[in-house]
Amino acid sequence: MDEEYDVIVLGTGLTECILSGIMSVNGKKVLHMDRNPYYGGESSSITPLEELYKRFTINDGPPESMGRGRDWNVDLIPKFLMANGQLVKMLLYTEVTRYLDFKVIEGSFVYKGGKIYKVPSTETEALASNLMGMFEKRRFRKFLVFVANFDENDSKTFEGLDPKNTTMRDVYKKFDLGQDVIDFTGHALALYRTDDYLDQPCLETINRIKLYSESLARYGKSPYLYPLYGLGELPQGFARFVAISDLYEATEDGSESQVSVPVPRQHCPSIKSTFTKIQGTDFDFENMKRKQNDVFGEDEQ
Repeated sequence: MDEEYDVIVLGTGLTECILSGIMSVNGKKVLHMDRNPYYGGESSSITPLEELYKRFTINDGPPESMGRGRDWNVDLIPKFLMANGQLVKMLLYTEVTRYLDFKVIEGSFVYKGGKIYKVPSTETEALASNLMGMFEKRRFRKFLVFVANFDENDSKTFEGLDPKNTTMRDVYKKFDLGQDVIDFTGHALALYRTDDYLDQPCLETINRIKLYSESLARYGKSPYLYPLYGLGELPQGFARFVAISDLYEATEDGSESQVSVPVPRQHCPSIKSTFTKIQGTDFDFENMKRKQNDVFGEDEQ
């Protein structure tokens, strides 16, 4: 094992593995270590099912009705991936997708008035949906056209709104959207858990809805992707990528370092922030793609 590395990453959670991958793409020599004998850390997927019961000290084990234990992959941190989100872009630009299989989630559903409704994924479904009335659908369509055309760098697309000061509540008023549509938009599209966003500047909410729409447009059924064998495949995929690029050394022996950059939260902005601290430059997808091509060659068309 070499004695000098540009970056030492401790742990094989999703955050750590993504950092290893993007550092490798940027030509850094990476030493990646984990004291555990498995990948994933808090982001791992437990399989077979018997291991999950052991982990949480459930002595009886899974019932026979659950079927074969090896058919289960249980995520410790369950979540879906937005098809056009930052994490998927990281997967594509580092080409970690070569080591993973994904499935498009069949649909998205909301609970309203004691019933379960499918979130429309096509114009035909939207017209047939009982989530809103006919006239509401027309107003909602105008709102979605505004969101689709919105560009925070082009004031001509603002339609008289100030994205950094106008609240989302005022945006809804501008398009005369009713309470049912507001609830549907805020919680099913923008994916907010509370209504606090209504009195916040509208920029983030518009970008959230835009991300949902762009993700939905990629595959049609729903905006969500999911690794075929659980989220634990993601850190393993990044670890394989770094290993194959000859920039990876694995060991179970940890060591102290004089420089430590903790990553307390597992989401893309914190990963990009940590990248900036280590690299000294801002994280940029296009720049990373160019550097990847320098190291591994141009992509095949």
